[in-house]
Amino acid sequence: MPPDDNRPPFFATNYIRFLGGRNTFFTLLILILIGLVVFIFREVSFIFNPLNVFMKTVVLPVVLALILYYLLRPVLRLLERFKIPRIWGILIIFLGGIGLLTLLSVLVFPFLRDQFQNLIEEFPDYFMRLLNNIDQFLRNSFVGDYYRDSSFNIEALIATLPTSIADTLQATVTGIIARVTSWISTITGVILSIVIVPFILFYLLKDGDKLPGYFLKLLPPRFRDDTREVLKDADKQLGAYIQGQLIVAFCIGVMVYIGFLIIGMDYALLLGALAMVTSIVPYIGPAIAITPAAIIALVTSPFMLVKLAIVWTVVQLVEGNLISPQVMGKTMYIHPVTIIFVLLTAGSLFGVVGVILGIPMYALLRVIVSHLYKLFKRRYNRYETNLDNQYDYTEL
Repeated sequence: MPPDDNRPPFFATNYIRFLGGRNTFFTLLILILIGLVVFIFREVSFIFNPLNVFMKTVVLPVVLALILYYLLRPVLRLLERFKIPRIWGILIIFLGGIGLLTLLSVLVFPFLRDQFQNLIEEFPDYFMRLLNNIDQFLRNSFVGDYYRDSSFNIEALIATLPTSIADTLQATVTGIIARVTSWISTITGVILSIVIVPFILFYLLKDGDKLPGYFLKLLPPRFRDDTREVLKDADKQLGAYIQGQLIVAFCIGVMVYIGFLIIGMDYALLLGALAMVTSIVPYIGPAIAITPAAIIALVTSPFMLVKLAIVWTVVQLVEGNLISPQVMGKTMYIHPVTIIFVLLTAGSLFGVVGVILGIPMYALLRVIVSHLYKLFKRRYNRYETNLDNQYDYTEL
């Protein structure tokens, strides 16, 4: 039989229209092309080894310089309001930073170092006393009979714990000696990166406001307005996060230190500094900071543990309801579940660096994706037909 010339085109059949028509096939084709590109790049990844080395060398000083830039930029702008030239303002900031580091190294760092050494020496004793307290509690509790009849012997564990710690330290030292060459090269790279940071920071403070303009000149005129908006929002997000997070972390450290001094907690300054550093990482940081404090408090006395819980609760309430809303505002609001998933994913992919930089990188990526989605909707709505005239929604 001759073919039916009245048959609908392939993309006009009911089944293909149900699947999405041409858009579905175009999407599948794009996914196949992306997979093919990923496969090809994976097979020739050795070509990009020099680029990987370059990125690993450059990323650390650039990230440190950017953090300092967003932290010091408001200070530089404040100095410019007092009619101080930019170069002189940068010089004042550098001299102030050197003076602050000198003051900390003379007054604070030696005390922190001594407290840290004492805590390292005494922490095994704290841990053994904690195990003894747990053992006594279990023996005198309602599960004491089952605990005594079990094969678990906490006294044997306590007896073998120093030997286990010594063996672990010996194995660690042996591993360090075996890897000393690679460690020396790594430490040398870190030191060189830190030395480079002031130079990068100087040019960022000097010409940082001009960099978006230089970048926009490289783009076609039709892309400049949208790119300018993306850069403006990204700058706002990163600035709000870095400045706000450091201010919040400092406030938490001060509150923890004062609270621990009030309740008479040992190593108050060291634990406050630990809380300040770890609070940069949301949710995970406070859990890390409270662990050694809880062990010390539990060994000291049960009442000390209660006082620790009160101090920590007050600090978290003040930070969550007063400090963070005032400092961070609504510009960096991210759902807690999203933060947890971002931290877990970034930590698995990039380790400690990923945990620290995961949230600002997610905020930056969110800005870019939201603007791309806005451009997509603008382009799509331009060609969208008026569906209100095609369907009668009153019958639904």
